Amino acid sequence: MKLHTVETIESCLHEVVLPPNFEYVPLKPLVGPPAKEYKFNLDPFQREAISCLQNNQSVLVSAHTSAGKTVVAEYAVAMALREKQRVIYTTPIKALSNQKYRELHEEFKDVGLMTGDVTINPSASCLIMTTEILRSMLYRGSEITREVAWVIFDEIHYLRDKERGVIWEETIILLPDNVHYVFLSATIPNAKQFAEWISFLHNQPCHVVYTDVRPVPLHHYIYPAGADGLHLVVDETVLLFQLFLYL
Repeated sequence: MKLHTVETIESCLHEVVLPPNFEYVPLKPLVGPPAKEYKFNLDPFQREAISCLQNNQSVLVSAHTSAGKTVVAEYAVAMALREKQRVIYTTPIKALSNQKYRELHEEFKDVGLMTGDVTINPSASCLIMTTEILRSMLYRGSEITREVAWVIFDEIHYLRDKERGVIWEETIILLPDNVHYVFLSATIPNAKQFAEWISFLHNQPCHVVYTDVRPVPLHHYIYPAGADGLHLVVDETVLLFQLFLYL
């Protein structure tokens, strides 16, 4: 496999893994109106990932929780619907599937839901489902899986789960080579290895767009036994308890 680093700004890392028979070709700028417009300025990693989608290439987006990975998934849905293609959005749990259905149905309308408990509009162009449902459809040879152009895997880091990870692995293996992917994940240490696997498995380029910028500061508090109230020990700038070592 061949790895190429795409030049970008400091807050964002963009690499692409290519199969041996592929040569690197720079992503082409968008021609014409975008599939979806936003009322806010996109972050660098969002722009990089969306550029991959506009070039019909798979991408793994790795960023902290609440960093805005969903923006990339929404653009993939908008792009697929504009092109009259089918898109599947998978999540690890039913509750998240229900949430994504409500959010996407409110904006795009042509959206269905398939979980073990509920089936709503299964003929929709955009289907929300758990990964287990998609795997079952692939085993059955469902016609839907032969029509799909894009598959979005939310929380793809579940692939590392000792008990359920095999579900994601089997699903990705069973999907046809003409499908393109959007993988959304929290920060993971082996993103490039994962992209190499996808590129080898389906003989297509797979991009990795990574950022460690945390737009929502992470604060840690402790509640000591016998004490009164919460005490901040870690904020976005310093490990505060280290200061007490010198007091």
